Amino acid sequence: MRRTLILELMILTAVLVAGAEQKKGIVVEGGEPDERASARLLYWDQQVNASAGQVAIDYGRPEWKKQYQDPAILGKLTKGQVWRMGNNYWTALDTQLVVVIGGRRITPGLYYLGLYRSPDGATWALAYINPTLVRSRHLDAFDIAKAPILFKTEMTIGKAAAITPKLTITFSHPPDDIRDATLKIAWGNMVLTTPVKVLLAP
Repeated sequence: MRRTLILELMILTAVLVAGAEQKKGIVVEGGEPDERASARLLYWDQQVNASAGQVAIDYGRPEWKKQYQDPAILGKLTKGQVWRMGNNYWTALDTQLVVVIGGRRITPGLYYLGLYRSPDGATWALAYINPTLVRSRHLDAFDIAKAPILFKTEMTIGKAAAITPKLTITFSHPPDDIRDATLKIAWGNMVLTTPVKVLLAP
């Protein structure tokens, strides 16, 4: 009887210690699918029937909240900061082609993206982050403020005609010039745009 009681006490102690350690240690979240979207420009060479390269942005789609329509609340969340421009995993630009975004030449590669707003709130810019550094530091997009910015490209702010309930990123181009595109970020009552020139091989 005494041996059984001691054994039960040992098991209970082990469970309590394990529970305490779990609270102090590493935990995990996720595992289920979340809503992601991809905006992509695929260039197809009809002469050889093969891809001539592509540019893609992959991102999570956070919902717009009504309180963000208050400039004071949105300003507190964004002014002088880099917003993660998405939710859950990093927003990523993956380009196989040289592109000029907002006047800056960007070489092929993978970049994590954020959205920077100036301290006075007047200007916005895409912020480009080196994914190799993020990976080596195990940074989550939640900690985007800790990620070193490689460079920024300016965006133009506009006012939406209607509320966009979830973050929506698109590329568009005129039918007669597929190399001259526009990147558009729409969320709530905000619209941000920037020109994208795609440098295709002749």
